[in-house]
Parts: sequence; structure tokens; C-alpha cells
Amino acid sequence: MTIFSKIVAGEIPSYKCAESDNFYAFLDINPLAKGHTLVIPKREVDYFFDLTDREIAEMQVFAKHVAQAIKQVCPCIKVGQAVLGLEVPHAHIHLVPMQSEGDLNFANAKLQLAPEEMQEIANKISASFHA
Repeated sequence: MTIFSKIVAGEIPSYKCAESDNFYAFLDINPLAKGHTLVIPKREVDYFFDLTDREIAEMQVFAKHVAQAIKQVCPCIKVGQAVLGLEVPHAHIHLVPMQSEGDLNFANAKLQLAPEEMQEIANKISASFHA
């Protein structure tokens, strides 16, 4: 079981931003920007492109709605999307609020935010989320 599956199962706490029957969105604990969110399928699949066509389509639509909520909460020009998949063996999409393309560089220093601030951001994104 991956760390992300344990988050979905409630075995590991997370800063939940959105949830549906098949997908879960939560704040990245090592964010590139305030509001950096991970979108995952609840079904454990290592490689993004091993998801079914339907799952990928549904996940992208779910991620779109999460990104719209992030944009309402976190001042940014756009919300960038990245699918890397090397750090955790569970398919996931990074959604990162951006002021410039350089903001989506994963070599950038990560933010250190207090748990209270993380929870506040997650609550605001959750309140703005509409599927």
C-alpha cells in the first residue's frame, strides 16, 4: 500500500481539498507555492498512463475543478499541471499556482508552512471546490 493509499484510507492525515468517489485532492506537504495540490485516483495505480482512458479523462476533469478552486483562493496567473510520478509509486497530478513558468520548476526551494496555514488553505480550496 502506498503512502497515498494510506492517505485515502485515513491512516495518514492530509490537508484534504476535494474528494469524489474515485479521486482525492490534498495539499502537497512540500509545496512549491501556497495551494500546491496533489490529485490522485483512489485506486492504486503506479503509472499515470496505466490508468484506463476513462479514469484519465475523469481525473483531468476532477483536476480542472480543483484548479478552478485553487485559482479562486491563491493569487496566481494560472494553475500549472505536472505529471511526474517518480517520487511516489501512485499516479498523481501536481496542481501549482503560478506567477511564471519558473514556478513549476521542481528544483525550486519548497515552502515551509505552518500546519495552521496549510489547514486554512485546504479549507478555503475545499469551500471553493464545485464538481
